[in-house]
Amino acid sequence: MENHVSSYFSERRKEWKKASSQNSWLVFKIMAEFVEGFEKMQEIGPCVSIFGSARTKPGTKYYELASEIASKLAMTGFGVITGGGPGVMEAGNKGAKEAGGASVGINIELPFEQHINPYVDPDKNIEFNYFFVRKVMFVKYAQGFVVLPGGFGTLDELFEALTLIQTLKIDRFPVVLVSTEFWGGLIDWIKQVLLEEFQNISPQDLDLFKIVDTADEVVEHLTNFYTKHAVKPNF
Repeated sequence: MENHVSSYFSERRKEWKKASSQNSWLVFKIMAEFVEGFEKMQEIGPCVSIFGSARTKPGTKYYELASEIASKLAMTGFGVITGGGPGVMEAGNKGAKEAGGASVGINIELPFEQHINPYVDPDKNIEFNYFFVRKVMFVKYAQGFVVLPGGFGTLDELFEALTLIQTLKIDRFPVVLVSTEFWGGLIDWIKQVLLEEFQNISPQDLDLFKIVDTADEVVEHLTNFYTKHAVKPNF
């Protein structure tokens, strides 16, 4: 048994070394995606990233709310960045485009759910192969995160932004959670478990985000923030 295990891992180590040498060339593909993303995004101007489920259907409550939020942000002067796909992403691009604002789609190829929606400005459709490069674009060029109900991807973007702000790796910017009915249980858990029971966060970390229920509250929070802070890339 031991000899079999030893032989197995010996072969795996050979394969690992071979793959590692090939993967070194991926650095150039990754660099190219960063360069293209930076060049395109820096030309667009101040934007707000909108997140939420790709499975949210047109005509439903949160689809319409995402569209209203994006429209009001566009009328305020912000462009809107989404993942470029369906659901809440589509609604965000739709609201921005119909209000005459910049409608940006940071798209990625997935085996299901993801396809570019028709409301992304053709010159602002940016394709990525790597999730981590795409996530940098969401954060670097966003003057705010507006997070509607979503799944694992939405939670991933939310907690990455909060972690980067908490650890001072990026400048502070507004993070707005939309829907008390959706986010309320999570926020209660954060307060009761992370803060009070385990002391894994600090009391001031609860100030890194705000929970609201209407489009007007979203816009008010962002505009109030930028009466006191400069509008610029986050790092």
